[in-house]
Amino acid sequence: MSDTRRRHMVLTMFLHPAGYHNYSWRGPDSRAEDWGRLDLIADLAKRAEAAKIDAVFFADTTSAGPVLGGDTKVLGVYEPITSMSALAGLTKDIGLIGTASTTFNLPYNVARQFQGLDTLSGGRAGWNIVTSWIGNENFGIDEMPDGPERYRRANEFVDVCRKLWRSWDADAVIADRESGRWIEPSRLHAIDHDGEYFKVRGPINMPRSPQTGPVLVQAGSSGPGIELGATYAELIYTAQPILAKSIDFYANYKEIVKSKGRRADEVCIIPGILPIIGRTEAEAEEYAAELESWIDYPHAKAQLQSSLGIDISDLDYDDSVPVERFEGAAFNTPTSRGAIFRAQAEAGKTLREMIRASAKASGHQWIVGSASRVADLMLDWFERRACDGFNLNAPSLPEGYHRILDLLVPELQERGLFHDEYAGGTLRENLAAGR
Repeated sequence: MSDTRRRHMVLTMFLHPAGYHNYSWRGPDSRAEDWGRLDLIADLAKRAEAAKIDAVFFADTTSAGPVLGGDTKVLGVYEPITSMSALAGLTKDIGLIGTASTTFNLPYNVARQFQGLDTLSGGRAGWNIVTSWIGNENFGIDEMPDGPERYRRANEFVDVCRKLWRSWDADAVIADRESGRWIEPSRLHAIDHDGEYFKVRGPINMPRSPQTGPVLVQAGSSGPGIELGATYAELIYTAQPILAKSIDFYANYKEIVKSKGRRADEVCIIPGILPIIGRTEAEAEEYAAELESWIDYPHAKAQLQSSLGIDISDLDYDDSVPVERFEGAAFNTPTSRGAIFRAQAEAGKTLREMIRASAKASGHQWIVGSASRVADLMLDWFERRACDGFNLNAPSLPEGYHRILDLLVPELQERGLFHDEYAGGTLRENLAAGR
């Protein structure tokens, strides 16, 4: 490939209050009583900033369904815009990436929210663009639109937001006290958008932000998701647990980016990884065993059946899951999480082993070992062009989170794989600084 290779990894951190392991919150040192409170995420963001992590990331959901089903990964107790706005005043350098749906929102509102956050934070905002697949019952929508329609709407939604962020010239604010003019009106521009889903005159009613809008982030690995990400995104989140498949995904994605008239290195591809770390290999194994001891197997079995959409109710935990049950498009698309579980079935994994893997990382890569061993794996993926960095998923809070920041990140910094100071004043500058 002809693109310039990054000198160091991009590292973001999933700010997930429960810990990424499904049942780690049952541990005695978890802060489950604090979920939804500012103190918890403020502590986590400040620790990540001290380690020079590029950004913290908030996922989101607008439905109570997952939490009613006992899924702590999809809580939604931290609404991203309000949470990131609070953190903007408590941090100075770290990026703040949050999710907002194009299915249940309007572009003018989302454009204002992220432009406001980008300005308040001094240019540290990022928008994780999603098309929702649940929650329609809360928005007066009887039936969720199908995938292709959701992505058509998403493409137009992002296009409108980008036009709005550019609707003020950079020098529109003149603050001329003598003439009594705060802006030069000729430097504000209507966008006059009239499309399939939205009609927006513009301009926005806020000055241009430090980054001219947030860094755009996208996580869809389906065909329409890749099309959206390759067209607009600067950071791609993906679940890629297998090295060879991640190398292919990376190469193919970069080619699609170039087909859009963009440079391949304009887009950072960062798979998720769940490192279960100890100061020694033995300590890491002990920590992994502790995490597994908290698994509620009947609940986990029901949750896995629901998420996969196949019947496993007749299987004992030490039975292999028959491969023939993994039929249909959801399991045949190489980039889908369903395909990950199909591959486990093809490898003869038992239901117990699948539950343990799902509890750990929900389709993401996971590894148990010392910081040195984890860093070796990350270096191998980075050098072999399987990624441009990683989204770090802490298995538990606070213990697993602190182990990543206190053991793994310094190891990566000592090897020159990750920066030990922020390079720029904005998130976009920091993400590009490793070129």
